[in-house]
Amino acid sequence: MNTPQQSAIPPSSETAAATPAPITTPAPPLSPLMARRFRGFLPVVVDVETGGFIANTDALLQIAAVLIDMDENGVLKRGATHSYHVKPFEGARLDPASLKVTGIDPWHPLRPAIDERDALQRIFPEIRQAMKVYACKRAILVGHNASFDLGFLNATVARCGIKRNPFHPFSTFDTGTLAGAALGQTVLAKAVTIAGFPWDKTSAHSAGYDAERTADLFCHVCNKLRDSFNEAEQKACALGWLNAPPAEPETEDPQMET
Repeated sequence: MNTPQQSAIPPSSETAAATPAPITTPAPPLSPLMARRFRGFLPVVVDVETGGFIANTDALLQIAAVLIDMDENGVLKRGATHSYHVKPFEGARLDPASLKVTGIDPWHPLRPAIDERDALQRIFPEIRQAMKVYACKRAILVGHNASFDLGFLNATVARCGIKRNPFHPFSTFDTGTLAGAALGQTVLAKAVTIAGFPWDKTSAHSAGYDAERTADLFCHVCNKLRDSFNEAEQKACALGWLNAPPAEPETEDPQMET
């Protein structure tokens, strides 16, 4: 739980985010390794801070998206962070208990909040550009307890009437599950620490900070599994599955989906 002082002045990294920045993209890869590694999906880490637990009624207060980059050897690393404070939508519910946990004061005069539609329209072009760079057909949300973040993202997209949502509507990579299997820890702070990354509890429950640590954790686990992936890819090649580009989920054989 954050101390109440955290709500007084928003973190400087997120204060600067209120000003639109030019779209930044990673350097083009030498081969479409990202699309091969994740079956045509681009993993993007998303974290939200909210006014409660109910996606359709409770306010979205912060959203951060962290891109995942890959080098020519297939090693994943954390990419650019795009983080915004968000104004509660009209009629949104704000649970005092949730605000106490996050330390967010939605009405603080120094909080550089923008409308939720504006926030998504700044984040989504960055994701679509990265999808082009890595030859991916769709983004897939990576989150710690990802169903929570995806639920709020989908509710916000629907509320704002946004038609071009780059994310898959229901599939995710959950670092809670990945860390539990790989590291024996499901709590983000403990999993990050076991993985060898620093954890600052005073910065926790900030969307930008949590998303960056989640991205570090995701990259760490996936990089540990590179040998396993390489072996699996060889088997897929032998079965003829890699002779064509990865298909959109809607056109895949449902018998191959679990």
